[in-house]
Amino acid sequence: MKAIRRFTVRPVLPEPLRPLSELARNLRWSWHAETRDLFQSVDPERWASSGGDPVRLLGGVPAPRLAELAGDRRFLRRLTAAADDLHDYMTGDRWYQAGAEGLPAAVAYFSPEFGITAALPQYSGGLGILAGDHLKAASDLGVPLIGVGLLYRHGYFRQTLSRDGWQQEHYPVLDPHELPVTPLKESDGAPARVSLALPGGKALHARIWVAQVGRIPLLMLDSDVEENDLGERGVTDRLYGGGSEHRLLQEMLLGIGGVRAVRTYCRLTGHADPEVFHTNEGHAGFLGLERIAELCDRGLDFDAGLEAVRAGTVFTTHTPVPAGIDRFDRELVARHFGPDAELPRIEVERILRLGMETYSGGEPNLFNMAVMGLRLAQRANGVSLLHGRVSREMFAGLWPGFDPDEVPITSVTNGVHAPTWVAPEVFRLGARQVGAQRTEDALTVGGSDRWDAVADIPDLDVWELRRELREQLVTEVRSRLRASWRQRGAGTAELGWIDGVLDPEVLTIGFARRVPSYKRLTLMLRDRDRLMDLLLHPERPVQIVVAGKAHPADDGGKRLIQELVRFADDPRVRHRIVFLPDYGMAMAQKLYHGCDVWLNNPLRPLEACGTSGMKAALNGCLNLSVLDGWWDEWFQPDFGWAVPTADGAGTDPDHRDDVEAAALYDLLEQRVAPRFYERGRGGLPERWIEMVRRTLSLLGPKVLAGRMVREYVERLYAPAAQAHRALGPDAARELAAWKARVRAAWHEVTVDHVETSASTATAELGAAFGLRVRVGLGSLGPDDVEVQAVSGRVDEEDRITDATAVPLKPAGAPDSDGRWVYEGPLSLDRTGPYGYTVRILPTHRFLSSPAELGLVTVPPEEAGETAGVLLR
Repeated sequence: MKAIRRFTVRPVLPEPLRPLSELARNLRWSWHAETRDLFQSVDPERWASSGGDPVRLLGGVPAPRLAELAGDRRFLRRLTAAADDLHDYMTGDRWYQAGAEGLPAAVAYFSPEFGITAALPQYSGGLGILAGDHLKAASDLGVPLIGVGLLYRHGYFRQTLSRDGWQQEHYPVLDPHELPVTPLKESDGAPARVSLALPGGKALHARIWVAQVGRIPLLMLDSDVEENDLGERGVTDRLYGGGSEHRLLQEMLLGIGGVRAVRTYCRLTGHADPEVFHTNEGHAGFLGLERIAELCDRGLDFDAGLEAVRAGTVFTTHTPVPAGIDRFDRELVARHFGPDAELPRIEVERILRLGMETYSGGEPNLFNMAVMGLRLAQRANGVSLLHGRVSREMFAGLWPGFDPDEVPITSVTNGVHAPTWVAPEVFRLGARQVGAQRTEDALTVGGSDRWDAVADIPDLDVWELRRELREQLVTEVRSRLRASWRQRGAGTAELGWIDGVLDPEVLTIGFARRVPSYKRLTLMLRDRDRLMDLLLHPERPVQIVVAGKAHPADDGGKRLIQELVRFADDPRVRHRIVFLPDYGMAMAQKLYHGCDVWLNNPLRPLEACGTSGMKAALNGCLNLSVLDGWWDEWFQPDFGWAVPTADGAGTDPDHRDDVEAAALYDLLEQRVAPRFYERGRGGLPERWIEMVRRTLSLLGPKVLAGRMVREYVERLYAPAAQAHRALGPDAARELAAWKARVRAAWHEVTVDHVETSASTATAELGAAFGLRVRVGLGSLGPDDVEVQAVSGRVDEEDRITDATAVPLKPAGAPDSDGRWVYEGPLSLDRTGPYGYTVRILPTHRFLSSPAELGLVTVPPEEAGETAGVLLR
């Protein structure tokens, strides 16, 4: 029989055990080994069956066992120590509290998904895991962050395989009362709610759940409430599910509802109001509109409100391809705003203008969430150096007239939260070397360029550690593989071979990630005979563990998984290559710990960052990767191997895959496997161990989320907070009026003539020439513009590369025609073909970048015969 109603019965903890509840509700346990060990000791069998989830564990412990623990003085001492440690962690000063003056009082961090722990499955892949690591690192550093997301009742999907290897999706229902979250309540005990207006007089209501991530509250909005109709209740049903309108409503709830949730949380708890709002990808972009509406209610007009909001907003883009961005039909967006829907006081056309692709190459009928995010943020960044360059090129249309290098998108390379991803055995080895506190500080705060203490760890200790972790992985793989085959319909009698799958003495390669086509899951299958030779080599075999999920709507990705699974099912190689379904955080940790080599072979440059290899590196795993994302930035031969790419213009995709697969096989056959199996005089692979040591000592400090969050604070959050404070109502009105005046008058700005004192087409390094420029400013004045000389090397088409810009100064008053003369020196600081030009840009003390308005004036062809290439 099926129950007509479901509810959760919570145990009543004896008074001495009450601190267990607080420990279970703060997700710091997910990265704090001592707290997890405490929970495991409550009931080891139930801890294993609960998947390491303290809330589920405590919900199932029998009353006699609780009574026994309440009288166990040794257990109570451990409980008191854990509770005291959490209190110290939550209240003590940390890195942020010792920082410079002027840091933001609080930062709101919005993301559509958060990967905190497997016990709170609200993530699909790298974006969510990155967001979770961002919150954890902010907590460790003491950054006053408030996380904002949605609570999906089905999370992402669970994955199994059919008998023939086809991906099957399952959507188990999540009951918030069984998750490590608590409802936010009003002072009268009623659930805290936010509401959005919908077309036709309807409304979308959502309650607010709070997950406590160390020091960081994560607010999660849930539309499955009785006040909603059936359709509205389903808005937060699945992560990245549904059609266009469903996604639009999710993103309106995340952005607009999220700001309202932050205001509610701060009102009820006394938390400082955020001075900076950070949107992690474009899904939460509507938050800027809600904040403009708030300022309009306080008397600002839309343009001034826009400037004030932009000053305190940071936008991070994660996708290197336009297809990865949410775009909505113009009419769909228009229907959900205005007098009969949400934000009725703001003119719909003003809202649409923020997201429309009104630039060369754009589709003017589509509303682009990333474009809105960039227009609503004064500061933007990509997630690796290479991705920053790709982003500047991809969004250059928003800043016409500027070279991609000048597009105001910087980069902060992602990092990973070491306490979450480092194996306890690795931590213990570090603690044995330098002490537990120094090891913890190194993994959380970071700050050093190298971990020199790693050099003193004996070779034998390093190798025994790697072997122990590999052995744990083998055990885990066999268990998961057996469960997978049972789900595929196999009987016990068919599965004896699983006991021989993988070998703890064999070189182990890991490949685990989402399965879009550009990540090339099946590149390793390009030449199956060569792959079989590698797997079955009599002296230097390799074994491969593969995992990954395809999006439910991506049949192409599912076919790639099926192709890999069918190869791995072959009795000749199934002991050497396995595919594990249902890739998630719990599985990922074992893979990162136990693999010797982490493989990544995307199509360059389509991997924005790709943090899985960072997590593996922190456990002494070597990377074997295409030079993309973070690996392009930090690769050294000490750390692993770079797969050559065949990415020349016009390269046929099939040929490219053939070339790169052959390069991958060559590396494995000729360099990777020989290095692993080569033994020195002590019977140890000394050269391999040295690479492990260098990976830990030199790469380890770079890949930390602590380093990443410190960069966000210093380079983006602090400047955004200062800009937010500077742009009060009067300053915002001033800036908005100035921008309107400059835009209206810019067509009058001209470069009329350029001349130089140079008399020849050659000169010596270090020479300087005088530059004189005659310009027209129309109704603008010298305070509104900067006239620059831009110089540098030139290519075959006379384009300036590696340019340097130097401001010129006005020489007196305007002439009788109203023209101004600007003068300045031009220094020749480089040899070879050299050129210069001049340009005029708007300038104002509140601009964050000279390109902010996307306005620039350059000389016409006839401005002066020397205005162009100067020297060859």
